[in-house]
Amino acid sequence: MSDAREGRPRAVARLISLVEDGHPALRELMAALAPHTGRAHVVGITGSPGVGKSTTTNALVTAYRARGSRVGVLAVDPSSPFSGGALLGDRIRMSEHAADPGVFIRSMASRGHLGGLSWAAPQAVRVLDAAGCDVVLLETVGVGQSEVEVASTADTTVVLLAPGMGDGVQAAKAGLLEVADVLVVNKADREGADRTVRDLRHAVSLADRAEPDAWRPPVLRTEALTGSGVDEVVAALDAHRARLGADGLRARRTRRAAREVEALAVEALRRRLGGVAGARLEALAADVAAGRLDPYAAADALMEEPS
Repeated sequence: MSDAREGRPRAVARLISLVEDGHPALRELMAALAPHTGRAHVVGITGSPGVGKSTTTNALVTAYRARGSRVGVLAVDPSSPFSGGALLGDRIRMSEHAADPGVFIRSMASRGHLGGLSWAAPQAVRVLDAAGCDVVLLETVGVGQSEVEVASTADTTVVLLAPGMGDGVQAAKAGLLEVADVLVVNKADREGADRTVRDLRHAVSLADRAEPDAWRPPVLRTEALTGSGVDEVVAALDAHRARLGADGLRARRTRRAAREVEALAVEALRRRLGGVAGARLEALAADVAAGRLDPYAAADALMEEPS
């Protein structure tokens, strides 16, 4: 535990493995880590496949390291619905930081969890926070309009878009635009970048009319491969955290904790239904299928079963 608190990579990696595996010792470990959390700025990075999330994450790591910040990266890769496997290739893409003791990079498989994240991501963030990371970059799988769970896991959410992919219009629909604290048009050297930026700024201005005092997501341009525009993104992330202030940050983190507690409770219930209550569940399901019981009454009966 002390090695992980000092940020030693092997110890941190072991703790995150315990989180992913749901190890029996996890409850005790999380209790020990809890007093040491709440310091890191958690930045979510999301967007459609192919917009350059990994390249942008790599560029942000470089920018944060240049100013001496310790950085943790959790990169979530999709699991195959057929084999259950995941490529976990982000550590290869960020190989230039592999030997840097001030950077910890961990790829995690989504394991079928929807929302763009792994179910273990919130607790893995806690591990990196307690390990002394100043910034935790949480990169999601390629997401669509409804897979925006990262917004409830991060302090600041960056939505990446690219010209020529229809994103200027798609982001204006319910979903990605609403969760963005910072909007970034990557690959800004491509044709159509000006139009994408213009469309996004127009969409943001329309949202402002409904809530004139709300934070207005800046629309920035980057070329992550060359690092162009990345310093402006870091400045926007700093500005958003400053705008939140202590009260706003506390409110976001309270909502995040509520979702984490709820997820753990649901997971515990799922394990219970597969254990001692499994036979009872099957009997109730048979009654529902035969029309002898409605599903609401069956659910009530199952919840009243002794654990």
